[in-house]
Amino acid sequence: MILDLPDRDFAGYIFDCDGTLVDSMPLHFRAWNASFRHHGAPFEWTEERFYAGAGVPDREIVAALNAEFDCDLDGDAVHDFKAAWFVDHLTELTAVAAVAEIVRDLHARGAAMAVATGSDLAIVDPELRHVGLRHFFEIIVTPKDVKRGKPAPDMFLLAAEKLGVAPAGCLVFEDGQAGLQAAEAAGMASVFVPSAPAPTRQG
Repeated sequence: MILDLPDRDFAGYIFDCDGTLVDSMPLHFRAWNASFRHHGAPFEWTEERFYAGAGVPDREIVAALNAEFDCDLDGDAVHDFKAAWFVDHLTELTAVAAVAEIVRDLHARGAAMAVATGSDLAIVDPELRHVGLRHFFEIIVTPKDVKRGKPAPDMFLLAAEKLGVAPAGCLVFEDGQAGLQAAEAAGMASVFVPSAPAPTRQG
């Protein structure tokens, strides 16, 4: 993986977790499907839908699906089952090598770094520990810390505040469209980290 990095230094660096620091998106997709099956969801949860919602908090995704398919899934129950299933399969996870290398380099240079993720800390903490990256981040912002999740800028703005850095001085690493929109809304530069599988060519 070759990332398109800006040719300058920043005062702060903010990383999404799933699909950016940790190669966890395929496992999250399976966890979603396990939870939807368990709760009798009346729709098909496709990879296209899953990756389109990357970075959006789980309960917001369930609420949108309830509205679209006129169903009444319990967002908390779907989330809790998904989270437990995911944690039970943590041993399958690896770090995103190119991003992990950047983190280690920035840490060695004493750079200010934070995580801003759409996942709960109960998921993020153990997965970062499993892939050996947790100790690099004292600051982790999750949906519980803000009123609005991605694509709103709240998570990134709070991370910048905790870092003591102006938003314009931050660089965001993100794999999800919602996260990239949030970074732009926060007035931050961003680096796209591809996590979705390449589209299948027809014909």
